[in-house]
Amino acid sequence: MKAFCSLFIAVFLIIASCKVRNTQQLDVRSNLLKNQKLVIYQLLPRLFGNQNSTNKFYGTKEENGVGKFNDINDKALQSLKELGISHIWFTGIIEHATMTDYTAFGIKNDDPDVVKGIAGSPYAIKDYYDVDPDLAVDVKNRIAEFENLVKRTHNNGLKVIIDFIPNHVSRTYQSDAKPAGVKDFGEDDDRTKAFSATNDFYYIPSQRMIVPAGYVAGGATYSSKLKDGFFEENPAKVTGNNVFKADPSLDDWFETIKLNYGLDLQNSKNYFEPMPPVWIKTRDILIYWARKGVDGFRCDVAEFAPVEFWSWVIPEVKKVNPNMLFIAEAYDPKKYETFINTGKFDFLYDKVGLYDGLKRLIKDEANADVKDIQQVVSKESVNIPNHMLRFLENHDEERIASKGFAKDPKYAKAAMVVSATLSGGPVMIYMGQEVGEPGAGIEGFGGDDSRTTIFDYWGVPNHQKWMNKGAFDGGLLNVQEKELRSFYQKLLNFSGANEAVKYGAFIPLNSMTENQNVFNKKVYAYVRYTQKERVLVIANFDRTVTFNQKIKLPAEILMQFDDAIKNVNLKDVLNGKVSEAKNINQGLDVLVKPTEAIIISF
Repeated sequence: MKAFCSLFIAVFLIIASCKVRNTQQLDVRSNLLKNQKLVIYQLLPRLFGNQNSTNKFYGTKEENGVGKFNDINDKALQSLKELGISHIWFTGIIEHATMTDYTAFGIKNDDPDVVKGIAGSPYAIKDYYDVDPDLAVDVKNRIAEFENLVKRTHNNGLKVIIDFIPNHVSRTYQSDAKPAGVKDFGEDDDRTKAFSATNDFYYIPSQRMIVPAGYVAGGATYSSKLKDGFFEENPAKVTGNNVFKADPSLDDWFETIKLNYGLDLQNSKNYFEPMPPVWIKTRDILIYWARKGVDGFRCDVAEFAPVEFWSWVIPEVKKVNPNMLFIAEAYDPKKYETFINTGKFDFLYDKVGLYDGLKRLIKDEANADVKDIQQVVSKESVNIPNHMLRFLENHDEERIASKGFAKDPKYAKAAMVVSATLSGGPVMIYMGQEVGEPGAGIEGFGGDDSRTTIFDYWGVPNHQKWMNKGAFDGGLLNVQEKELRSFYQKLLNFSGANEAVKYGAFIPLNSMTENQNVFNKKVYAYVRYTQKERVLVIANFDRTVTFNQKIKLPAEILMQFDDAIKNVNLKDVLNGKVSEAKNINQGLDVLVKPTEAIIISF
């Protein structure tokens, strides 16, 4: 009896919390976002438009090809719009260090000994006021080509998100495109001091930077007069991932140097008054891109910059565009509330939480349990869910269809439904995810790591099938790949438009006493609802067993129907079938195939 009472109280508190969440969550969203659920598509222009399928290990852009801004044309954008996308995250826009020679266009060569991959990492910024010359048909006209991409994206009813990397820049950073009067990072630094609140960088006085032992820049066959295992940096600067020594390792972010936001990291002290120069410089960079029509920033390793900086800079940028989006790559759940409330971020990554739990379920690991999903939900305070960006792939994570993850993309369908419908926060997919891209091949610096390279020139095979030589119609996809994309299209369009998914209340069904013996550790179910819309989601993560049960709906749902109503029409969103529940008060008979999910709208 005691256990039953405890369970009843727990269910009551969850439902009460959901009611509070439903009334309050609208208050924390801007006017732009109140009635919109963002559906984000991440793509690397360098890879997106590339039709070359050579894929030579450490191949040059001439050998392996490279996509351009102009490849992302109206056909491509309309196809993404039809997929259900509202925002495109263009990754690798801003100029970064590279092994490719652009000296003919007045761009200084970078030392390959501190560059990762032939193309270079998009997160080792070389000039914050310029774009990657790789992406331009006419290199001298590269900024105009980017501006045209922004206009083209907007004309097709889509928004533009780009990266902002606040924590570090490349070791060869030098802006040749900065506006008049703007000073480069480090230009006025006192390099004799390890730390100064007025320095832009941290230093290791009296020591030279040492290239990681064993680093073979560009592979054994790549040759360059600068490839000598030596990089002139004296005194050495602190490496981007907080490595306070002159000889970072191969596993460190050795191609980058850390920016100083007034944090004396070695002595755990802050110096925010007077305002550190880096704060002003990065604000001006953000405003520069905002004035070019960018609609949002995905902020790399946002937790490495102080929350006080974000609290100041985000409102500064929103003076230019009040609806500017700020998305934080964040991994510490203990800081989520602070980065939302104090830091003023619109959205945060939900990697350490939902993604990690779903990945275990997708991989069918021995300890996988849908309780992982419920723990994420139960730990979130009222305001958190609609601020969490859900995803199953991005450039940092393994491809679902890769040998390191699920091998077969169908195993992620249930998880994708949960990611897209669990809250009103954004959902994101990664270029090629919707057609089962496996991320196979030894590409270059990244090796064969079950990911799609961000360091080298490469063709993305399944994505190229959808691109179909520029037709962007999926003409080269096989039956299974077409079916997978159709699944994503139905799911993303529904989740981005449905009122209950966008801002409805949430009630988990697994914990209801009426369903006590119905669900197991591989099946998760919940209801999202408003006064007008009701959505039932059941996700079956089991690889072999079909879920075939009668489930009871919560009182909050049943009370919306008149007692005289015996029959209710049910629509299966993903297959379009309509059925009838003879008496909804007696429960619903549901069948969910292995690794599938159903979304019932009623």
